[in-house]
Formats: sequence, C-alpha cells, structure tokens
Amino acid sequence: MAYPPAARSSPPRQPSVKVILTSADVQRVVDRIAHQILEKTQGAADTVLLGVPTRGAPLARRLAARINAFEGISVPVGVLDITLYRDDLRRNATRAVGPTQLPPGGIDGMRVILVDDVLFSGRTVRAALDALGDLGRPASVQLAVLVDRGHRQLPIRADYVGKNIPTALAESVKVTLAETDDVDEVRLYAEGAHS
Repeated sequence: MAYPPAARSSPPRQPSVKVILTSADVQRVVDRIAHQILEKTQGAADTVLLGVPTRGAPLARRLAARINAFEGISVPVGVLDITLYRDDLRRNATRAVGPTQLPPGGIDGMRVILVDDVLFSGRTVRAALDALGDLGRPASVQLAVLVDRGHRQLPIRADYVGKNIPTALAESVKVTLAETDDVDEVRLYAEGAHS
C-alpha cells in the first residue's frame, strides 16, 4: 500500500523589517527641521525646545546644537516628562516618573516647541500639553517630530515633520538614536515583527 507524500510545511514567515531612515538620513532630517524652525520663528527668537522622553529629549538637544551651528543662536532646551499625564496609566505597566527640566528662564511668554520622535495617535502630545499647562503659560506651542506615521485619534498635527511614513495600524515604527540606543535609525516593522 502506497502512502501519499508527506505534506511539506512551509518555513516560518520571517517578520518584515524595513529601514526607513539610516544614520545619515536622520542627520539630514534633523538639519532640515532646524532650518525650518529658524525660518518659521524668525531666527528662533523667544523659542524654547522641550523634548518628550525618551527620544524626544536627545532630539531637542540635537536641534538646538544644529541651530547654534547654523546661526550661532543658543536656544534653551529642556525635558518635559509626561508620565503622570498619560491616559493609559491604568492599562499599562507602572512607569517610572522622569525629571522635568525647564530652561532657567522658564516657559512663560515663550514659543515652546515640543520635540518627539514619532507622532501616531496624538495622545502623547495631548499629555504633553496638559503637563505644559501646569508648568507655565507659553505664548504659543508648536510640535516637531522626526516621524509622522498617521492614524491620529485626536486633532493634533505637527508644525515640523522630518519624514511622513504612511503605515498600516498593525505596523510599528521604531526610532533608535545614538544617545539611547547606540545607533541612529528608523525602522518599520510589519505585523507580528518584534523590535
């Protein structure tokens, strides 16, 4: 009696990972955002950069350094921790509260540019706006992001965008920076891929 050939199982599908921005690309994008800030703010007058941890803080410092390199202007930089203002604290694991560090002159009457790595639903930015309201009264607030991946849940848009990356909801965008991850890179992970 002949048996039918055994069905071959297909090899496990490899998760799809695509590099969107290389280290050189990230540097060019930061330079472009710095130039845009200089243009839109008349030379960064009365401007403060506040980075949202984790990767927004080093991005804010980089932008300030590039603005200084281009125009010799020192833009104050700070860090805005939003942990206690997040709307997902009850659903997610406990997060350590980080330090909020405002520049010595504070933010009252200043143009504050919030800096973050990825703009997605808009909930992180909303939390940052809530935190900012407890710290002072800026003249205006703008937003700079390295990547805008779409899928907003709130009516929030960035004033300065390094790269627009159309994504599916199941995909994820991972930014790594030399200061926090030893390499500058932006990757797009397909559904099921783990960063």
